[in-house]
Amino acid sequence: MSERFSGSFTQQEPIPQAGIDAAMAVLQSGRLHRYNVAEGEHGETALLEQEFASAVDAKYCLAVASGGYAMGTAMRAVGVEPGDKVLTNAFTLAPVPGAIAALGAVPVFVGVTRDLTIDLDDLAAKAGQASVLLLSHMRGHICDMDRLMAICDAAGLTVIEDCAHTMGAKWGDTWSGRHGVMGCYSCQTYKHVNSGEGGLLVSDDDELMARAIMLSGSYMLFERHLAGPPVETYAQIKYETPNISGRMDHLRAAILRPQLADLSTQVARWNERYSVVEAGLANTAGLTVIKRHEKESYVGSSIQFLLDGWSDVAVNKVIDNCAARGVELKWFGGAEPAGFTSRYDSWRYAPSEAMPATDDILRSIVDMRLPLTFSLDDCGQIARIIRAEVSAVFQQGKE
Repeated sequence: MSERFSGSFTQQEPIPQAGIDAAMAVLQSGRLHRYNVAEGEHGETALLEQEFASAVDAKYCLAVASGGYAMGTAMRAVGVEPGDKVLTNAFTLAPVPGAIAALGAVPVFVGVTRDLTIDLDDLAAKAGQASVLLLSHMRGHICDMDRLMAICDAAGLTVIEDCAHTMGAKWGDTWSGRHGVMGCYSCQTYKHVNSGEGGLLVSDDDELMARAIMLSGSYMLFERHLAGPPVETYAQIKYETPNISGRMDHLRAAILRPQLADLSTQVARWNERYSVVEAGLANTAGLTVIKRHEKESYVGSSIQFLLDGWSDVAVNKVIDNCAARGVELKWFGGAEPAGFTSRYDSWRYAPSEAMPATDDILRSIVDMRLPLTFSLDDCGQIARIIRAEVSAVFQQGKE
């Protein structure tokens, strides 16, 4: 009899007790707003910003309502205006081009490689079309950041990093989010720290962070930011920058601070699970495991593999057969958006040109979450099920 997995791919671990206790203290105080603090008190939001800046070796940090808000704020801060073109990955999730389009700007899509990173040759070819690159480290895959920054520096491209899937990851000795002028992170439920929704924005640039803080609704209370630039930085900016309120509240910050303190432990746990699934899928006929660069330190909170050259019917058969055995896979090759999976040509608010090589890769990408509620034995079982179903369809013929 075929084994069946009975776990949930959407169940997260509970908030740590320290986070629950801190949240209760905020609720009991009634002071949830980001600037509502008692005399001598800094508040959870300012403390979270200070702690995250320190964690990723940044001068400044701003905690905000979502990862999408962080991206929009970063682009506004660097001067993106309606009608401007912004380069970004063709392989990403909808909030990334959505953040660009929400400003009235125009996404220009850059291709993807078989390592699931941005195609640096395509980036070099398109670099002259825009002045900003919103770089998505999609599903936790980090490209050769040395070469990327060389391309962008030579072309005068300002880099903003979307690190929704790479909080706690590095390229070489540098934290993800620290190569560009601003780094954006998500605290949404399925990311590496969980406040339901939320985001973090970091930078070393005084002026950019001052603009971001004013945009987030500082109400001239910018001196209360422990991880913000000197007060004199705001002298002119405070008159020129609109208030688009979106700084994080104390309740979500209280939930996040204990999780941030434990992030390195959680990263190690994710990577244990990733390694078990990766090893279980290795050398499966018809399936390609994604190769990781030796300089990349990643967070294995999800795993992807390729079914190269398979027909849509065959890919869907694998997905359906795995689902029947309790394993939830997602496919990025569907012509219609489904759940969180969609393609660059699905976002019809953003004009796009045909990208045949990228289309071929997108049609082959299968994705799976790896929540920390899975045990290592669970991961071994999941890998066996995927391996069996891929092998069965491959033997039948993948056309």
